[in-house]
Amino acid sequence: MIDLNICCDEYDFSALSGAFSREAEADCPVSLEVVFADGEEIRRLNAQFRNTDRETDVLSFPTLDGICGKALSGKDYPYDVDADGTLFLGSVVICKDVARRQAEEYGHSYERELNYLAAHGVCHLLGYDHIEEADRAQMRAVEERVLNKINLARE
Repeated sequence: MIDLNICCDEYDFSALSGAFSREAEADCPVSLEVVFADGEEIRRLNAQFRNTDRETDVLSFPTLDGICGKALSGKDYPYDVDADGTLFLGSVVICKDVARRQAEEYGHSYERELNYLAAHGVCHLLGYDHIEEADRAQMRAVEERVLNKINLARE
């Protein structure tokens, strides 16, 4: 089980944090941060880090590689563990502007869209990807499972 803390100054993701408890294993507390950006900032980050000069909904910046499906240990990543013994997975950046548009386009709540984008970002920090179809299916299953746990399933 993973004791995950999603840190965000602008939105309470504590329910989502708890929903990830059985989606990974760790021998120490694990944290990550979610920050919000406007359209201009996310476009700049997307261009800088992905060579794609356009707005996007979410970007993930993992600190660990090759961890998908592996039990996490702070002993394996001592440089990513803080003084309290918490392992830091990385950062997720969500564009509120795009999230609002997508919520309207998909016909669900803004809350559902924010939590979906955060879940998507957390999955990337846990090593999941969606380039290959089999990987995409695995990642989507995790996203939907955690959203179901917090009653934000697709309508």
